Amino acid sequence: MARSAQGARGPGAALIWDLLTFDRLMTGTVIHLIYWAGLGVIALLGFSVIGAAVGVALREQNLLGILLALPVLVAGLLVVGALVLLWRSFCEFYVAIFRLTDDLHALRLQAEAERERPPRP
Repeated sequence: MARSAQGARGPGAALIWDLLTFDRLMTGTVIHLIYWAGLGVIALLGFSVIGAAVGVALREQNLLGILLALPVLVAGLLVVGALVLLWRSFCEFYVAIFRLTDDLHALRLQAEAERERPPRP
């Protein structure tokens, strides 16, 4: 069934038609939700690193405890920063892949429209 035949039924029908026929991909929206959920998990990891550093400092109640806590804090926060960058690049990769499919779909529609156009004299 052609997409133009579905336009007469209204915008709600067009949305349902897009979901049922894969004419419009919703993966981009899902990837954005997954990205923010992953950042939330990484933020929890960051808070746990801070808690671990404070725990190390409180366990040893002298200067040695504070000196042990500082490298734990710095190394943990560096790891969290690296995780944020890796997570961002991972999600951007998938967004780029799905945008390529949208671009290819637009190119295919343009090529079909040019084939249907009569040649110029």
